[in-house]
Amino acid sequence: MKKNRISKNWINKQRRDIFVRKSQVDGYRARSAYKLIEINEKFKIFKNGISVIDLGAAPGSWSQYTAKIVKSGRLVSVDLKEMEKIENTLQIKGDFTEKEQQNKIKELFRTKVDVVLSDMAVNTTGIKNIDAIYTGELCKEAMLFAKEVLVKEGRFVAKIFLGTSFNEIVAEAKTIFKEVKVFKPKSSRKESKESFIICKILR
Repeated sequence: MKKNRISKNWINKQRRDIFVRKSQVDGYRARSAYKLIEINEKFKIFKNGISVIDLGAAPGSWSQYTAKIVKSGRLVSVDLKEMEKIENTLQIKGDFTEKEQQNKIKELFRTKVDVVLSDMAVNTTGIKNIDAIYTGELCKEAMLFAKEVLVKEGRFVAKIFLGTSFNEIVAEAKTIFKEVKVFKPKSSRKESKESFIICKILR
């Protein structure tokens, strides 16, 4: 009974959510597209012709938005799940944290890349601190990968949850990048603990 009530609440919330409705009108696969749109408008992450890696890409709304901007560049989308095709993207289905998959990604680029995105998060347990720690680990893995593959002027954007590992991740980012900001987009739900870390220029 309780489960039914929770799913009903979720459905009602989705119906009322302006960004869910907007994504349906604009043709995005998920409302999360608007988080990246806000980040790009504020921090100027993308331009035409650049190379981008999108980690944790499914269902693909970040890649949809990015592909529209980078056009003649190269966009590689990576996720554990199968994704419907997106024009102007190359897709890898696999676990990004495995070395073999990381090598596959690197092979798709002849040179270093301009941007690494990570909207990766673990399936939530409902225990906020545990979710924050696990998602924090994914963020750290993505950041270390970004350090390897980014050009000097590169940008890194990743989901991060408020919790015990938050300060540690921000501190680590500051040892790798010259500019580090934390931002919570308006399209991020108020009750959500998520923010995004935006990093620019490798040290």
